[in-house]
Amino acid sequence: MNLRRLNASGVQRFEQYLDLLKSGPTRLAPTSMLADDSFSEEVLPQRTIDLTQPPSSRLKLARLLDDLLGPVVPSEVSSDIGLWTWLSLFFWDVVCPADGAGMRTPRERAAYVPEPGNFRRYYRHLLLGPYLILDAHRDDPNRAQALLCKPVHIIDDIVAQIASRAEYVTNPGIVGLTTQLYFDVAKGTTKKGAGGKGGGSPRRLADVLKQLDLTWDLYGMSIVELRQILPKEFDRFLPK
Repeated sequence: MNLRRLNASGVQRFEQYLDLLKSGPTRLAPTSMLADDSFSEEVLPQRTIDLTQPPSSRLKLARLLDDLLGPVVPSEVSSDIGLWTWLSLFFWDVVCPADGAGMRTPRERAAYVPEPGNFRRYYRHLLLGPYLILDAHRDDPNRAQALLCKPVHIIDDIVAQIASRAEYVTNPGIVGLTTQLYFDVAKGTTKKGAGGKGGGSPRRLADVLKQLDLTWDLYGMSIVELRQILPKEFDRFLPK
């Protein structure tokens, strides 16, 4: 299928579907809009997209989107509500998978319809968020593994606490530190216990970074330097 974007009517109809899905979790998505000229238009230059192999992680999805969008400047494409909403509908079984009974549990609207100008909610879009994280760390995508290792439809505490802050998610040292703390290389996913509100948790990391930012130039610090000023509560997550 050729890449398209929803027009205003298409976005409105998709939002109506999201509202109806709350009371009718088996309701079918309006996928006919994907190629319907009444609700969508083709993106030029023409690009082809398929779901032969649905992306199994946020990183694989981000790479797919990066290849798809090619030379388009991320800062320009990121504000295209119709494009990202069309992509949400195209990847619907990936971003809002049904259970064995065909029931879906949608997240908040921002997970499927982006909100330009509100960075704290940008990361919540299940497609745009990973795409922007990859773009910020394209020199070394593995640095962002803690933010991109989970299935596409999951936003865990690590993503919620770090990716929602522009000064954190674009900081190579902080993102690399986050991966060192919470990503299990052997298992390819986050470490056990990397959640909640306790000592060493991602929530605590966000709070500690906020305090440290008052007296340290965090953007100019390496992973090693950041590790050295962390409280001991984070030692249990650091590589031995």
